Amino acid sequence: MKLSCSLPPSVNLVKQARLAESLGYERVWVGDSPALYSDPWVALSQVAANTSTIGLGVAVLVPSTRHVMVNAAAICGIEAQAPGRLAVAIGTGFTARRLFGKGPLSWASTADYIRQLKALLNGETITLDGAKTRLMHPAGMSAPLPLKTPIIVAANGPKGIEVANELGDGVMSVQAPIAGFGWSALLQPGTVLDEGEALDSPRVFEALGPAVATFYHGAYEAMGEGVDGFPNGAAWRAMIEQFPADEQHLHLHQEHCVGVNDHDRPHLDVAGMAPLTFTGTAAELGHKAAELEEAGVTEILYMPLGPDIERELGAMASVFG
Repeated sequence: MKLSCSLPPSVNLVKQARLAESLGYERVWVGDSPALYSDPWVALSQVAANTSTIGLGVAVLVPSTRHVMVNAAAICGIEAQAPGRLAVAIGTGFTARRLFGKGPLSWASTADYIRQLKALLNGETITLDGAKTRLMHPAGMSAPLPLKTPIIVAANGPKGIEVANELGDGVMSVQAPIAGFGWSALLQPGTVLDEGEALDSPRVFEALGPAVATFYHGAYEAMGEGVDGFPNGAAWRAMIEQFPADEQHLHLHQEHCVGVNDHDRPHLDVAGMAPLTFTGTAAELGHKAAELEEAGVTEILYMPLGPDIERELGAMASVFG
């Protein structure tokens, strides 16, 4: 079982990535949601320049936010800077789409995008918007083609898994383990509890609150009134529905996976929702990791949250050390 970490492309990323490398993390993945975070390729270039061994990744690239040639060129640039260290995940989009007021893309269009990207990286000419094009970087401008940068598919259901089987070098899930792949990454927010630490402690609230908030956000967008089944869910829904309908998505994802916004905070039952996260004592998490590995997971993509990312990275590394 490999342990990687998921970090936002923040001003603290380089420092955090260097720490993750020293702690033995396999890879640092950065998110791509333009309305929430700065550019992941710029961030990864900075990480590449300040580390030497840790793998690099973007999770998740969404076809509608970046032209396929732009992502292909960015991959070539990182591969030139840090040969063999890069992987990318591609999916249909969550906040990268929702914060534009749009739903996820279709799997058919996402699969076409992956095919185009793989062909470009292989040095092939593709037809795009009715015209032929290809990567034509002169020698010395970027990594030479062909490139076999691993592309894994962010999938949570049968259509995505089908695309991963056809086109991916692996699969990434944010919900449940996906078996049957040589590379199966599972995104897991959570925290390592100190001995005797209660789930309702202030530290645990801050470390888990951002993840718990996203559970409410995702459930509401997927099921509407279904979020009422969460602790305080009906009150939370009444709060979010007070915002104008055409701006609701902007308030819904405020501080997504970084903090807990002021309108979410009074409604979150972090202790009650903690079992949905990768949270427990070091011994308990060791058992959980073994169960996930048995279920087919090959890589835990740990998402440390809260005000003390360094503490979270170190504590989780000790579980896998």
